Amino acid sequence: MRPPLKLLNRMAGASRPLSAAKPFNAEAYEHQYLANTYNPDGVRGEKGLVFTHGKGSKLYDEQGREFLDFYAGIAVSGLGHGDADWYQSLVENGKKVTHVSNLFHSKAPLELAKTLVDNSCFDKVFFANSGTEANEGAYKFARLYANQVAQGTPVENKKFEFISFKHGFHGRTAAALTLTHKPKIRQAFMPLVPGVHYAEYNDIESVKKLISDKTAGVIIEPVQGEGGVYPADYEFMRELRALCDKHDAMLITDEVQCGLGRTGKLFAHELYDVKPDIMTLAKPLAGGLPIGAVLMSDKVASAISPGQHGTTFGGNPLVCAVASTVLKKIMDKDFLAKVQKRGTYLANGLEKLQQKFPDKVADVRKPIGKGGLFVALECKKPVNALIEYALSKQVLIISAGENTIRLCPPLVVDESDIDKLLDVFEKAFEEDVL
Repeated sequence: MRPPLKLLNRMAGASRPLSAAKPFNAEAYEHQYLANTYNPDGVRGEKGLVFTHGKGSKLYDEQGREFLDFYAGIAVSGLGHGDADWYQSLVENGKKVTHVSNLFHSKAPLELAKTLVDNSCFDKVFFANSGTEANEGAYKFARLYANQVAQGTPVENKKFEFISFKHGFHGRTAAALTLTHKPKIRQAFMPLVPGVHYAEYNDIESVKKLISDKTAGVIIEPVQGEGGVYPADYEFMRELRALCDKHDAMLITDEVQCGLGRTGKLFAHELYDVKPDIMTLAKPLAGGLPIGAVLMSDKVASAISPGQHGTTFGGNPLVCAVASTVLKKIMDKDFLAKVQKRGTYLANGLEKLQQKFPDKVADVRKPIGKGGLFVALECKKPVNALIEYALSKQVLIISAGENTIRLCPPLVVDESDIDKLLDVFEKAFEEDVL
């Protein structure tokens, strides 16, 4: 039965009949139908901007305008928009089976798990649906291992404490939110999970003051994303591994944002020649479809019993099949070499701007190693005006803190795209936008 015309008009957000064909009013829909978790006058940028499709490192709006995408849905669209292999995998596997639950086997998640294990230092995988779910799982698995270690000790001495780092971000569910240092997003939900301590990033002495035999795990982003694209120092990561070994604490690398090619390596911890006990992945793994993964050593996996953790949607065959397609493309050596080359090109261009405009640019940060497409441009003033200026030039950028631009474009971005971005920054500085 066809809905009444009055209802159709209301659904369309129209004050006149549908035949009037008003432009889609995204802000009105958001105000009326979405929970107020994002500021439509802030991060959303230009009013009336609605993206309809994309190709490579470009996005297109309802008017057909082309925008250069330099944040890839916050480091999600690693292969860019509309990748042909991604699309083919989605269509072909969508015709087969989407979901059967983890009470039955399906081929795609098993094959994806094998590929991840075969190309990493880990032995087992747990699939989830997002980065925060992956970090929640990592927290629980480290606790399970700690409980196994602590059997027979007095309750007050059991291993349950965690160390994370100031300015880190690990998600918004209970344990992941507790591990996230940012007080602004934690305050409304206090009290949270007990036993979490925050160390200074790249300061091993601050970790030594907090770690003990009660520490179950230490979680770190090898490159802090939300905190401003700060890479861990090589020696710091090495010493952190040694400290965790000393206290039998699980070293967890959160690579939700910095993993899967973003640093020019398949996994960011490879830059440091360390082997974590647990690693979490998510954002780019399925190229925009929801997935998270917890990779772990046999030592951790041996502490897990059936029923202690689980998921309904995690590891569904459709998303895992698409993720396998994405993973095989990203882990190709030639693909990663191009990421390194373009990352170096981007960082070099920003450093030239820093030299030319020392009164505007405070710092340029990038991962250690040969180069990656994860670079920060720290300015000497708040960057909101620069983001708005770039948007007016149809270039999409995002901040990481008040004064920092975080650049994490699709991994397929080319040098001509980078040149356009650098040109926009140069003109903005010449025009005293900041």
